[in-house]
Amino acid sequence: MSTPEITHVSWGKVETEDGLSVKDVKLFPGGAREWDWGETGTRHDPGVQFSDVEELLEHGAEVVVLGVGFHERLGVRGDVAAILKEKGVVVYVAQTGEAARLHNELRREEKVGTLIHSTC
Repeated sequence: MSTPEITHVSWGKVETEDGLSVKDVKLFPGGAREWDWGETGTRHDPGVQFSDVEELLEHGAEVVVLGVGFHERLGVRGDVAAILKEKGVVVYVAQTGEAARLHNELRREEKVGTLIHSTC
């Protein structure tokens, strides 16, 4: 089961091949949904928490891409990469445009899960 393709990304908007159009998105093998930071209490600082990526792993992601904003203002907690690596998951942290490009490239051959923050 592949992860949906990102068909458009711009300031404040991410669109996927399955018709989803949201500000921030979680993509995983078999689907995608809006990424609501309120579910886990995520803030720009310290940033992405392991609880934000757990759902990606539950859907079978073996590679994780974290899009940290167009100006890279969304942090990633220091323990996130370490926990993912302990679990054997490859992780990439990139500016949003690059993260979307990387996601689309990896999804063809990998079980990828991606978080995209589409503003700052």
